[in-house]
Amino acid sequence: MAKKKNNKDTQKINDLEQYRVDSDEKVMTTNQGLKVNDTNNSLKSGERGATLLEDFLLREKITHFDHERIPERIVHARGSGAHGFFELYESIEKYSKAGIFTDTERKTPVFVRFSTVAGSKGSPDLARDVRGFAVKFYTEEGTWDLVGNNMPIFFIQDAMKFPDLIHSVKPEPNNEIPQAASAHDTFYDFVSRTTETLHNHIWAMSDRAIPRSLRMMEGFGIHTFRLINKKGESHFVKFHWKPTLGVHSVTWEEAVKINGADADFHRRDLWDAIEAGQFPEWELGIQVVPEKDEHKYEFDLLDPTKLIPEEMVPVQIIGKMTLNRNPDNFFAETEQVAFLPGHIVPGIDFTNDPLLQGRLFSYRDTQLSRLGTPNFHQIPINKPIVPVHNNQRDGHMQMDIPEGRGAYFPNSLMGSCPHLAKMADGGFTHYEERIDAKKIRARSESFNDHFSQPALFYRSLSDWEQEHVAGAYSFELGKCKVQDIKERMLYMISQIDSDLAKIVAENIGLKVPKIVEKPINQAIGADASKKEQQPGNKKNYLEEDPALSQANTKFDSIATRQIACLVADEFDMSAFKKMKKALEKENAMVKLIAPHGGTVTCDEGMDHEVDAAISTTESVLFDAVYVPGGEKAVMQLKKEGKYIKFINEAFKHCKAIAVDGAGEQLLDASFVKDHKDDAAIHISASPNNFIESISQHRNWDRREVAMQVPV
Repeated sequence: MAKKKNNKDTQKINDLEQYRVDSDEKVMTTNQGLKVNDTNNSLKSGERGATLLEDFLLREKITHFDHERIPERIVHARGSGAHGFFELYESIEKYSKAGIFTDTERKTPVFVRFSTVAGSKGSPDLARDVRGFAVKFYTEEGTWDLVGNNMPIFFIQDAMKFPDLIHSVKPEPNNEIPQAASAHDTFYDFVSRTTETLHNHIWAMSDRAIPRSLRMMEGFGIHTFRLINKKGESHFVKFHWKPTLGVHSVTWEEAVKINGADADFHRRDLWDAIEAGQFPEWELGIQVVPEKDEHKYEFDLLDPTKLIPEEMVPVQIIGKMTLNRNPDNFFAETEQVAFLPGHIVPGIDFTNDPLLQGRLFSYRDTQLSRLGTPNFHQIPINKPIVPVHNNQRDGHMQMDIPEGRGAYFPNSLMGSCPHLAKMADGGFTHYEERIDAKKIRARSESFNDHFSQPALFYRSLSDWEQEHVAGAYSFELGKCKVQDIKERMLYMISQIDSDLAKIVAENIGLKVPKIVEKPINQAIGADASKKEQQPGNKKNYLEEDPALSQANTKFDSIATRQIACLVADEFDMSAFKKMKKALEKENAMVKLIAPHGGTVTCDEGMDHEVDAAISTTESVLFDAVYVPGGEKAVMQLKKEGKYIKFINEAFKHCKAIAVDGAGEQLLDASFVKDHKDDAAIHISASPNNFIESISQHRNWDRREVAMQVPV
């Protein structure tokens, strides 16, 4: 029951206090006290229509969220960047009139920023998290920002839910714990009651969330965009970045240890590769769907929690991006770069994806808060390569000196300059989409399939990938404290795959509920007349999509792979020289790990610079291990217990190991002694066999034996 406060009791000096109202009911309101009956959906022109600018509830919620942190980014705070260029393989003028997609002679400069989502600037690189993958194209028609992630879908369908998602995954507000981690109650409380999150969530529980390198992960534009050709015809498109090195990850155990051994592992890896001339490369691919096929599939193209399986619409590779220069200054470039999904060029346009529609507002608002000025486009890293002319003036940190008397349009004092561009001369025009709908705060029923694609993803994974998903769910839910939340999550997982749910339930000591009592996706106290957004039944419109499994990635290169060479004084130079030459010919990085820093002397009397003392490094930082031998050298290595641990860990994590000569003695002193017949263990074998094992990333057939390694 509501009642007015007693001014005498409160002893407030503000006259307004006597009018204030107390209530035991905690009804959701705006910051102005307006009662809210829907905070899940933005206001649209029809269920699948564009989000409307008049949606003051959306703007208030997102504006407040955008300004919660100063000056660090609220999300994607920890990042790494690099310069490069994009080259087009073939024109796609039948789809788009954009110069970047039609001119194969161009070399378009780019700046790319990779990032983790949830952690602060000081968090470690190997947190289990989605990775940001944002590309700024400095094109001759203006700047185009393709702002995506390393996963093809997102957690939520409508931008209205973004503050809720991030609030749930950020450190809990009462104790600021945990940092850069999703394994806690508030996140799983949200996920278990917002089933649209389940698809992106299972990707986050997979190996995709802990990439081996930023150079070895895919990138996706996430949303369905439009391509517009010269005839004004529209095609739906999804953008893909495919790394030429393949898609590879580390195990969770490695990630935990890497964070302790080198919290800057991904940053350092990207920087060092570019400095060494091993330039990272990604091919750009597109999935194109004709306008007439918008409703062809059993999922909605405008739903950002859905991907288009490559088995249904193959990815057409059209170009390649190469990163070939590190930033000159981290703050000036990587920290101050501002990406906005609203930065597009003629030939590219938006769809009514409700998450994308909200991002078009939110990103500019965030940059205004973070960079403190509407003139952030004048910062060198954000400045387009084409001249800028308009009537926008002044503002904080104005760095240009506009000339002339006229700062309005039209004007006669300056001959109406700057004048308007004609469409034929590259003037931007939006696609003329017909809109005939009621404005409504709701979501299309075609968005209600929340289980089919998570199930497709899980079915498409290899055995070892599925094991890792089960392990991730078990770890994350095992860190939750509230049993009701854990049981709700087990029920949700069972809707994806019953066997997966049983494994996780057994691991955390619970049973899978047959039903959850509380309604899903229905806000408590919401208008009873409103239709509930309940998820529909799981469908199986495709048994599996091989492109979703890392087991089907590229395995033909060991370029930039880090090879730990365990040496001591008087190591076998002949064997080492032969192996090093073969590895470096394939552009692998050979690192000498010795009992001490400085130099180490081979059996031919030559000094070699040590890359790391054994006490300062860890096996998890390397992709493979080689021991060149030499009796006296191996005797020294056997005295250092950490060398044995180094071998054991490499074996435990299913990596390739090679030894020559006396180096076999180090294997005999380790767990590997009884497993020398392993396919990725090479004793006095040809370098080519070792290289082949490294290129396979891991020998996952070893994993059951590897679990027994006492590390």
